[in-house]
This record gives sequence, structure tokens and C-alpha cells, in this order.
Amino acid sequence: MAKTVITPKIRALICANAHPEGCAANVRRLIEQAREAGPGSGLGTVVVIGSSTGYGLASLVTAVWGWGATALGVCFERPAAGKRTASAGWYNIAEVHRLARQEGRHVETINGDAFSHEIKEQVVAALASRFASVDLVIYSLASPRRKDPDSEHVWSSVIKPIDTPHGGKHIELRREVVTSVDLEPATEEEIESTVKVMGGEDWELWVRRLAAEGLLAEGARAVAYSYIGPRVTHPVYRTGTIGRAKEHLEATAERLDSLLGDLVDGNAWISVNKAAVTQASAVIPAVPLYKSLLYRVMKDAGTHELPIDQMLRLFADHIGPRRTPKLDRHRRIRLDDLELDPAIQDRVRELWAEVETDNLNDISDWSGFKREFLQLFGFDVDGVDYDEPVAIERPWD
Repeated sequence: MAKTVITPKIRALICANAHPEGCAANVRRLIEQAREAGPGSGLGTVVVIGSSTGYGLASLVTAVWGWGATALGVCFERPAAGKRTASAGWYNIAEVHRLARQEGRHVETINGDAFSHEIKEQVVAALASRFASVDLVIYSLASPRRKDPDSEHVWSSVIKPIDTPHGGKHIELRREVVTSVDLEPATEEEIESTVKVMGGEDWELWVRRLAAEGLLAEGARAVAYSYIGPRVTHPVYRTGTIGRAKEHLEATAERLDSLLGDLVDGNAWISVNKAAVTQASAVIPAVPLYKSLLYRVMKDAGTHELPIDQMLRLFADHIGPRRTPKLDRHRRIRLDDLELDPAIQDRVRELWAEVETDNLNDISDWSGFKREFLQLFGFDVDGVDYDEPVAIERPWD
């Protein structure tokens, strides 16, 4: 198999390739954390929808190596082709499969459009033939668009305020300068489209399909991930189009909680997670700047968490077997408690008022933000020799 030296192809925080050894090293680190922190047993069958990166990957690893689960993941990733590398998520799952097989663990992955009826049918068939009843369903799907499963219509999400224009600080990624961004309010059609992509409709289809097929265990739980964030990002996030979709997701949790309660004495919840570096969030106005300041403050305070830390806490304190989650008044699990600590947010607001291009690297963790972004794609990972040629083809088991 031909080997080549791989260097990152990045333009304005969009990465067009990935490093297989770096991605594999990332996965091994996640697994070691889960193995050390989790009890090692207690969970049965887990389905993770959106299992290949970020919080979904951390959930998969936590369930399997932290809690001894058998797992079926769903994702949409690209294999290597010719000289083009596979996507980072492909390499992540390749390493998950390799290590699971090596240790005699049962992990399978179905690759394709999770919004489609076809992939849901494949999941149902796999669960019915090779798994026990499902104890936990994790929904961690992130996509900029969604093809309607009953038509050819494609819904596309937008990042815009609602009702009134918004202007505020932002990092212009191409030149890495602090500037301002002006956004016009979304149309009703754009709001509807964003809700269709990022709301709870597909999550509900998944849970209802699994329930209709009789695949849910007694006491089964379903959890979807969300984000609220600070007031400084609310106009483009929580009170904007994305926030409208998150509100729909939370309303969906109420319906699914009633459904699961009636059918299997189960529950459905939203977990509001901490801000994390993802390729999707890097393009949201104001958010990269906010995160670079937040990371500086939380690292100084010793409270910074990566997705794996959040998921270990979620399982241990809230959704693991025989755990009763702590909920806010809207029935949400709040893993963003450390991020929204008043002392943390007061300091972030102070820095937000001060930050400009000349002091960006002095008062923020912009360099750390960029490094975490590179690591999503397997670059700048400790212990990896990037001068060494590697094979870009990594088949799944």
C-alpha cells in the first residue's frame, strides 16, 4: 500500500484533509480516559447517531470502554480515494473498530445519511439480528443540510438573528483579525429550514422507529445534545435561527419523554453541553472569538473540559445505569455549568470588551483554539511523527 507524507490543507479554519495516525492517536487517548474513569461495565446496547467526531465520538467511546456497552454507531464519512485522504471521522471510526476487535468488544458502524429512511432501516435490521434491546439512544447529529426523507427537498440551515439585524465582534478567519460582523435577520423560510435541519424532527423519527420495531429495552433512555451559551453570542445563536431549532429540540424531548414513559418506563432528555471546538462552530459569527476567550479563562481557573471530560461526567452523574439526572426547571441536564459560572462569565465579558487584533494572542487562547481545531483532523497531536509517510487507506472492520 502506497504511503505519503500528509500536511494539513487549511484555509480559514476549513480543513480539507486528515491525518490517519493523528486521528488514531486521538481515539486512543479518548479510550484511555474512558477506561480509567468509567466502571467498565453496566451498560447494555447503545445507539449513537452522529458517532464519528466531537461529542458523538466521545459518547461512543465512553459507553463502550467506560461502561462496557455494545454499540451501533451511525455517521456519514468519506473513505480515502486515490491521493485524497479519508475524512477525520472515517479515520476515527477505523481506529475504534480496530481496537474494539482487538479487545473482543462489539462495535458496529453504519455509514450513510442518518436523515434517510434507508439508513434507519439498516439500523433496525442490524439491531434486530445482532444486538440486544437498546438501553440508550444518543443523538449527536450535526449537519448544515437535510434531505427530506419523504421527498427530494433539501433543507439548509442558516446562522442569522431573528427580527432585528445584529452587529458585533468577530474574528475574520482568513486574516485572523478582530473585526465586526453585520447580519440581517432571517426570513420565515430560513427559520423554518434551520428548524428542519437542526431541530428535533429527525431525533423523534429515530426514537419512534426504534419503539415501533420493539427494539427498546425496559427503562430505555434517549438523550440529544444542545447548547445555550452566553449572552454575548445569543443574537447569532440562542435567540437566532439556531436557537429556534434548539427550542424545537427541547420541545421534542418533552414528547419523547411521554412516549418512552408510556411504552417502556423510559425517559428522554436534552443535555446542554459546554462550548467545544468543532468544524461547524468555527464558522458561526462571534463564536470562535468567544471560545478563545472562554478557554483562556477556564484554563486559568482549572475548569476547562474537552468533549470526553463532558461525556464522562454525563454518564457518571446523569445517564448511566441507575443514575437519576439532575435537571433544570426546563428538564435539561446542564453540563455547561462550569462554562456559565458567574465568575467565569464576568471575566470573559471583561476580556470581550478589551479584545482587539493587537492583543488577541495575549488575552485569549486563540493559539489553543487553533490547535484543538487542527487536532480534530489528526494534526498537531503529541507523539505523532508528521514527517513519516503513512498509508491513507484505513478500512473499517
